[in-house]
Order: sequence, then C-alpha cells, then structure tokens
Amino acid sequence: MQTIPIHEMAALLAATCWALSSVVSAGPVAHLGPLAFTRIRMTIVLFMLAGWAIATGGWQTIAPDQLLPIGLSGAIGIFIGDTMLFMALSRVGPRRSSIVFATHAPMSVLLGWLFLGETLSGRELAGIALVIVGVILAIIFGKRRSQLHHWESVKGPLWIGIAFGLGAALSQAVGSLIARPVMETGVDAGSVSAVRVGVSVVCFYIAYLFVPRLMRPANPLTWNVGLTVAFSGFIAMALGMTFVLFALAGGEVGIVATLSATAPALILPIIWIRTGEMPAWGAWIGAALVVVGSSLIVTV
Repeated sequence: MQTIPIHEMAALLAATCWALSSVVSAGPVAHLGPLAFTRIRMTIVLFMLAGWAIATGGWQTIAPDQLLPIGLSGAIGIFIGDTMLFMALSRVGPRRSSIVFATHAPMSVLLGWLFLGETLSGRELAGIALVIVGVILAIIFGKRRSQLHHWESVKGPLWIGIAFGLGAALSQAVGSLIARPVMETGVDAGSVSAVRVGVSVVCFYIAYLFVPRLMRPANPLTWNVGLTVAFSGFIAMALGMTFVLFALAGGEVGIVATLSATAPALILPIIWIRTGEMPAWGAWIGAALVVVGSSLIVTV
C-alpha cells in the first residue's frame, strides 16, 4: 500500500497555508504598505512562536552553535524574503506574485545540488518538472478578460514587481539551504521558527531607526486590520513556516521546495471563492498537473 511521507505532507500543508495567507494579506498590505505590514506581522508572530517554544520546552533542543545559522536563515529568508514578497504582492497582486515566488523551487534544486550534493531520481525530476509547469500554467492562464477584480491590476512597471518576486524566491531558497543542516539534527521546528522570526524582527526595528519614513504605516492600524494581520501571520508563519521547517528535517531541499511551491495552484479556488470570478480553463489544467507532479514526488 502506497503512503505519503509525513515530511512531504508537511510541505503541502505549508503551501496551503501560504496560499490562504496571500489572499488574506492583500487587503492589509494595501492599507498599511508592504514594509509596515511585514514589520507588524512579524512582531505578532514572534509572540505566538515564542509562547509556543516556552510552553513546549522546544528551546532546549537548540544548541548554542546552531543559533548563528538559524539567525542567518531568518535574516535572509524572512527579513529580506518576506519584505520583497509583499513588495511584489502590493505591485502585481497575489496571483502574479505567487507564480514569481514559485521560482524558489528550481532555485532550491540548483542550490541543493551545488552545496549539499543532493541527487534526485528520474521520477522525482519528472514530478518536479510537472509541478513547475503546472504552477506556471495555473497563474499565467488564470485570468480571463472578463475578470476585473483589482487584484489583477499592476501598480507601476511590471518588471519591478517581478524583480521583487524573484528576490523573495532567491531569499527563500537560500534560507532553506542554510536551515536544512540544523533541522536534520532533530531540533524543534516551532522553536527554530521563533528564533528565525525573532532575528527578522530585530532587523526590522533596526531598519526602522534608520529609515522610519519607509517603515511607518501608510494608514492607521485599526482593530480589524490588526486582527487580519494577526490571522495572516498565524497561518503563514506560525503554521506554514513551521510545517516547511519540519519538512526540511526529513525531506530533500528540492522536493520540499517544489511541494511548497504548489501554493499558486492552491490559491485558485481560494481566489474564486473570495472574488466570485472563476479562473480560466488553463488555470485548472495547471492545477491538475501540479497534483500529478506532486503524487510522483511524494508517493512511495
């Protein structure tokens, strides 16, 4: 009987969390601005994860010599990566930013091959290829001319939004590469997430001291916006990032990254429900390819 390994399933759960968070975050990002949104969200998430780590005693699983790579992973993957991701989202919307960010999968495969000596079987390579093609189809052909929702509009030059998305993807890939050796030692994933987020929060407030004008909210932080930011942070960071770190503890970087990159396909039904506009046929074909590709990767 075939089963799905728990680490690969965790990567898929992370993708689901990120797809939902991308849609939930669109409103607060537009209201606060991407830099203020990211700073506020990371601060809220830090309290969530720190409380979890203290309650479970997960801090004790982290050795002192692991703090540096964990912190570096957080500074690159979260402080730089999340900032650039929400800069992209604010310019090109959740659908386009998702497809550009999905390029962290092939980036991770290349980095894993170059620096960790990872090898992939022919079936796994075929699955990765199908997932990547499916993700691209699901996003590029995910819009009909009749779709007029403001999430489909582009603010400013398109290439700037794409550049931010590619920067976010590279940061995510590098952060995962740095975190992988630490996660293989069996450390608590939630506690590692807390350290990574804590380092990113310190970086945000240091940046606030030097460029306060850029870091301030564009509009006042209301209770409704604050609650939405907190919910977005919980599902993306407290759940999503913990899932992906757990996945890295037992799965290869390339496979974990590819499965977590299925978020652009998973986001389609969420957008449909949220906007009432059904994505085009090409989007659903792409989503089907993602499902097929994922099954090739995770079924043993």
